[in-house]
Amino acid sequence: MNWDFTIAPLLPWPFLAALLAAGLVFIVITVMTRGRGWLLRSLALALLLLALVNPSLRNEDRENLSDIAIAVVDHSRSQSFGDRTERTERALTDLKQAVARLGNTELRVVSVTSNVSAENDGTRLFSALNEALSEVPPERFAGAVFITDGQVHDVPTDMTRLGVNAPLHGLITGSRKEIDRRIVIEQSPRFGIVGKEQTVRFRVDETGNTPGPIGVTIRANNGEEQNIEVQAGQSVSLPVLVDHGGQNITEIIADPLPGEITEQNNRAISIIEGIRDRLRVLLVSGEPHPGERTWRNLLKADASVDLVHFTILRPPEKQDGTPIKELSLIAFPTRELFVEKLDEFDLIIFDRYQRRGILPMMYLANIADYVKRGGAVLIAAGPDFAAEDGLYNTPLNAVLQVVPSGQVLEGGFKPHVTERGQRHPVTRGLPGAEGATPNWGRWFRLVDADAEAGEVVMSGLDDKPLLVLSREEQGRLALLLSDHGWLWARGFEGGGPQTELLRRLAHWLMKEPDLEEEYLSGKQDNDSIQIERRTMADTTDPVTVTLPSGTTKQVELHQVTPGVWRANLPVTEPGIHRLTDGKLTAAVAIGSADPKETADPVATDAKLAPAARASGGGLYWLEDYSSLPRIVKADAGRQMAGSGWLAFKANDAHRVRAVHELPLFSTLGALALLLMAFAAMWYREGR
Repeated sequence: MNWDFTIAPLLPWPFLAALLAAGLVFIVITVMTRGRGWLLRSLALALLLLALVNPSLRNEDRENLSDIAIAVVDHSRSQSFGDRTERTERALTDLKQAVARLGNTELRVVSVTSNVSAENDGTRLFSALNEALSEVPPERFAGAVFITDGQVHDVPTDMTRLGVNAPLHGLITGSRKEIDRRIVIEQSPRFGIVGKEQTVRFRVDETGNTPGPIGVTIRANNGEEQNIEVQAGQSVSLPVLVDHGGQNITEIIADPLPGEITEQNNRAISIIEGIRDRLRVLLVSGEPHPGERTWRNLLKADASVDLVHFTILRPPEKQDGTPIKELSLIAFPTRELFVEKLDEFDLIIFDRYQRRGILPMMYLANIADYVKRGGAVLIAAGPDFAAEDGLYNTPLNAVLQVVPSGQVLEGGFKPHVTERGQRHPVTRGLPGAEGATPNWGRWFRLVDADAEAGEVVMSGLDDKPLLVLSREEQGRLALLLSDHGWLWARGFEGGGPQTELLRRLAHWLMKEPDLEEEYLSGKQDNDSIQIERRTMADTTDPVTVTLPSGTTKQVELHQVTPGVWRANLPVTEPGIHRLTDGKLTAAVAIGSADPKETADPVATDAKLAPAARASGGGLYWLEDYSSLPRIVKADAGRQMAGSGWLAFKANDAHRVRAVHELPLFSTLGALALLLMAFAAMWYREGR
């Protein structure tokens, strides 16, 4: 039974106070004047005031509520190191049993895993605690226990704003004797200009090891390796050449430390996205023709293109009496272009060029060598290519894999994307190529030729090769066997995708990753990796994914369009995921490329100490106990932690199921008593 005395005044307190004051004055005057019946008057006044105050006795029927404790269990990536997982599971089991023995206490368990997003990287135990507390009434919260290695990355900076009225305890699963070696990337540019060097700065940190030289392997993007020695904590600047567009990956690997807690953080990668500052193009036009202006306009329209245009306006055999000094206002620097600065060009385009003695054979041999060294050449051929003095009959034929028959085919035709072209990135999905008949204008001339090598990605009249792409040692060459592409640019019969085709050709020739035929890539898509494999083959091999933890998964790819195979792999670990199909490799950074989970995996109690101290809780290393510290309950205001024991707060919370109230002056008996007091007063006054 829970009896309480309560009052519920029938009149406002100021009125009752005034009535009491007036009554006391009247009684005092009566006493001082020796009036009769002052005692009965006082009794009547007191009974009247008690009736107006309306006192009552209340009895509440209460149901005791259990106290709620919360166990926040760290299942992040760093908890898999050493024997932390085993200690965590054992501690949770023992904690459940200990709380069950306390009585009137409920334990709620919250699991926390590593986040995969860069914004929420790391172990966030307090975020999980706050979410759990949103469902717990504050008057029932008895405390929380963190089962973790101590590497917590969301500890509040202001402990006064924790917003908890119960102790926070920590059970540390690691060991004080742990050692570790790790690579820390201090500086890694996100972007770099192709052909330029960028500086990556890193250091090797160690915990619990005697200082000494550390062997480090630097693995470049092209597979080359170099070995260096560094000292722990020493910053090392590493020059990295950005040799192509797209991802340039440099891997830094430190030698393993015997007995260290994990070797996963002994390696790190730097990913620099290569971008081209300016595209330097040399356009050589053999003679004025309708398509020449189209080529020039297309190239000049791109602000990222530096164009050098060399046009032969007057063939040497032309004799019209023009004075030599008037043939050219400025001598064209052919030697400078084709000998001294040839390698500075990203792309050379020959537009209807015919051998007329303007460029010596040595210059054309230089261009063939330029292709073999990694250069790019695009030949837009017309009738000149089929002639005896065409480019095929020059030193350039060392890289030309297309043999002209000497004939030029005339007649209207619509360029078609071949079956191989439907798989090739240059021509796959060209606007207007859908359906059996392309939705673009016709061309009317084609140079007859046989492609001995390379990929025929477009065909023309009578299915003859129209666009041939080939690789020549380290370089690439594209041959367009028609000079009527300008009809698309002029909008003839609706035009066609000449601008898009030229853009793709240029990017393929310059080895841009987005236009590679054989390419493996991956990117983060929410909580999964989208794996893409481009290939010209009919099938593709499964992709093996190596997770940051070192485990591997095999993923089967499915064709989504000719030449493109994809698959999605759900991921739960932040960090670097490495992909390979046995031929190609790729890397994907999920979340942060240098996740907090492996940045410093050594167990510690320092990060949780401020929160435990501010809330009255304690921190305990599980390696010091065979099971757990002794767990008890303590009343509010008492000490909640000590050597070898921890406490949850006893709240004595309850729920009122029913209320029984007994008014003391609202009954007939109370009214009769009041009337009797007034009657006695009047009787005494009447005598």
